[in-house]
Amino acid sequence: MNQEILVLAILVLVVLIGSAICSGVEAALLAVNPLRVHELAARQKPITGAKKLAKLRYKLGRTLTALTIANNSFNIFGSMMLGSYATFIFKGGLAIPLFSVGLTILVLVLGEIVPKSIGAKLAIQVSLASAPILHLLSILMKPIIILLEQLLPVITAENELTTDEEEIRQLARLGSQKGQIEADEAAMISKVFQLNDLTARDLMIPRVSAPTLDGSEKLDNVRSNLLENHAEWWVVLGEEVDKILGVVNREKLLTELVKGNSQLTPAMLSEKVDFVPEMIRADRLLIGFNNDKDGIRVVVDEFGGFVGLIGAKAILDVLAGWRRKEKA
Repeated sequence: MNQEILVLAILVLVVLIGSAICSGVEAALLAVNPLRVHELAARQKPITGAKKLAKLRYKLGRTLTALTIANNSFNIFGSMMLGSYATFIFKGGLAIPLFSVGLTILVLVLGEIVPKSIGAKLAIQVSLASAPILHLLSILMKPIIILLEQLLPVITAENELTTDEEEIRQLARLGSQKGQIEADEAAMISKVFQLNDLTARDLMIPRVSAPTLDGSEKLDNVRSNLLENHAEWWVVLGEEVDKILGVVNREKLLTELVKGNSQLTPAMLSEKVDFVPEMIRADRLLIGFNNDKDGIRVVVDEFGGFVGLIGAKAILDVLAGWRRKEKA
């Protein structure tokens, strides 16, 4: 009799351990951050189990199906077998219902609630540790899973890694609140997305305010303009309307004046200018400044007419929060 009870206790322990492992791993898989998994798998030297975990997460429906089959094998089939064996041992009486109630409580607490709490709390560690076993389990259960996939196509759904602007903003805000990233970093991340909503027209210096010089004037004649206006870049204009000869740096003009070359003209010192449409998005425009961070662009309308001037600083001011789009 004592030997039979010992066997029963061992079988109960096996059922509880099997159920606990399945429940904990299932909770971990659902709770683990997919971005974290992707980052671990994408490293040059991936963490052990990271690549397998990424594959399991990608086919999450199939993985959960294998786990569910294993978990229910312990919970349902195991409990039924334990009940039959307990009936054989105790020969009926009050011991049977007491055993059933006790087993149910143990399965709920030790086989479900506690392991799921642990799995959710240690999601990444549990997921990585269980990935090789889960991968093997999926291979062994593949015939059953394929059959179920034919009956329930939803199991085959792929769990693709996607996100959007709003989600990234929320993650940055939460990261700032939790102290994971600096508040100014979170603010800058949010401002990056503003660039997609702004155009060169929103950020440019309008033509009426843009610093311009007559290309044929001698430097001696524009000396006062250069001393009064500290604009870094000037647009050099030709005789015809909207004829732009180029742009010239104020420092270059002043240097020539100091050297005594006052007879030179802005046209002689001007540089080739790049034109951009007024409706170009600020994010695309910023990319154009990658190799020319101190440069300038002349903004033109759909007819090619000069409408404004813009530099990289105007876009960077938005990222730094120093300039806001004016309300219409």
